[in-house]
Amino acid sequence: MTIPPAAGLHLGADTFYRRWQRLNDWLAQHREFWQPTPFADPSPAWAKNWPALAGRVARLSDSDCEQWDDDPVALAEWLARELPSLQDVVELTDNPPLAVESADQNTLPEVRATDMPGRKRLQAGAFASAIHPLKHNVLDWCCGKGHLARTLAPLCQGDVTGFEWSATLVDDGNRLARKFGDTVTLQCQDVMADNLTMPTDSHGVALHACGDLHRRLMRKVADEGLPRVSVSPCCYHLTEALAYQPLSRRVRAAKNGLELTRNELRLAVRETVTAPKRVREQTRRVSCWRLGFDGLQRQLRGVDAYLPVPSHPSRLTNGDFATFCRWAAGNRGLEMPADTDFGVWERYGERRLQEVRRHELVRHLFRRPLEQWVVLDYSMFLEEQGYDVRLGTFCERQLTPRNLLIDATKRTPAS
Repeated sequence: MTIPPAAGLHLGADTFYRRWQRLNDWLAQHREFWQPTPFADPSPAWAKNWPALAGRVARLSDSDCEQWDDDPVALAEWLARELPSLQDVVELTDNPPLAVESADQNTLPEVRATDMPGRKRLQAGAFASAIHPLKHNVLDWCCGKGHLARTLAPLCQGDVTGFEWSATLVDDGNRLARKFGDTVTLQCQDVMADNLTMPTDSHGVALHACGDLHRRLMRKVADEGLPRVSVSPCCYHLTEALAYQPLSRRVRAAKNGLELTRNELRLAVRETVTAPKRVREQTRRVSCWRLGFDGLQRQLRGVDAYLPVPSHPSRLTNGDFATFCRWAAGNRGLEMPADTDFGVWERYGERRLQEVRRHELVRHLFRRPLEQWVVLDYSMFLEEQGYDVRLGTFCERQLTPRNLLIDATKRTPAS
């Protein structure tokens, strides 16, 4: 079925703001559920304040947790049986599809998708369908090997350019474009450079550019009055600032606006719906080890407080718990007693992981609302800069949980 080009949440700045304000108030009302980190806090306050809710999640099996985690709408309905206001998350984060035409017809054929992972190929095709038709030259922002640029090239009558800081990726991408006859030119460019020059009359596109990179694109497009920008953001927490800095004037001026830390923004992208089983199992094992070491370090230090441990060397992943503990203790300057019973603490880690998994299930309900909060700020910013904005999804979350798309077109004087 073909969806009209106007599909999506196409609102004015006032309506975006009202939606943001309601979401902001809801998040503030429920902050006890999403601000504490279950990994660091064995006894979050909400579990004491809402014992029936805590008991409901405590009785879940591992398969139940996985099922609810993969279905946010069903999770909200299930949790709302104990706290009805949680059901509001469904309406607050509802985003219509933006697709103008079938994604299949715009997806790069597999025979032409050299070096392109299968999911990325499908995501690029869906993204292309959501922003078609293309009426301007296209600039693929942080383009990598130019997979999105090559997908968009047949749909664009103008030039297709890509900016990428890695010379190796640029060389590989230009080689692929020449091999398949794609009218695409990739350039080695640091998009954060002060002297960056944007191509004139360009439509900036970004598929999963991270944090400050996608924010930089929106600012540059607005500063130079370019005709259009289409962004699917990712990794909102990747910023040099200690806390999120809103783009919209109205969000910055809001007296009751949330002040989100980088760690809280990280929650918005903590989803593994696309991760293979092997990766999930590996993540589970390392989480158990970290929780086991957390219990051990609390005893060694005589302090009931979480002690952050940095990312471990990959070689430890295929080792054992004792080796991990010795590495972590050395990293934190702790002396490990020779008679440490690692089996006791590994079992402790298993028990804690069961608790964390269930407490995180509640916290995960707030992933999309936090993401929506930020994306509404982006939408208002572009509206304030003179753009008409469509906000919606470009694919199903099973293809990627980062499926939100902001599509903004510069208003003409007559509009």
